[in-house]
Amino acid sequence: MAAKTQDYTKMMKDMMGAFPVDMTAMQDAFKTQATLSDKMSNVAVQAADKSSEISTKWTKETLAKVAAITSVKEDPADYAKAMSDFASAQAEMTSEAMSAFAEVAKKVQMETVELMMAAGKDISEDASAAVKKATSDVQAAAKKATATATAK
Repeated sequence: MAAKTQDYTKMMKDMMGAFPVDMTAMQDAFKTQATLSDKMSNVAVQAADKSSEISTKWTKETLAKVAAITSVKEDPADYAKAMSDFASAQAEMTSEAMSAFAEVAKKVQMETVELMMAAGKDISEDASAAVKKATSDVQAAAKKATATATAK
């Protein structure tokens, strides 16, 4: 009587086939990540655009004030007054620009936190749904494998 050897290749193939892989969870996670990246990019681009506007305005105002101090004055004391006026105006413009930059940073921070919280919620929901589906699939596959094994 010859001993019958088991076909381990077929057994492994059957076992792997009994546990299907559902790629929808991976696709959903990828979509969630892509959406988050898109929104974060928009926040960064808007912040860069606004910062550029602030810098341009500050530069134009500074150049306008420089023109006033470089013009010829009748009285030498007028040069000192022009420099004093320029320094005063520059301090005020710097304060305004720094406040504007701070507002941009504050807005970016708030939008980033909101996006991260929403993304965390989406990712958590995606993961929960994927785990529930995987558990259901594994249980069904285990039942099928058990039924197949006992039938042989």
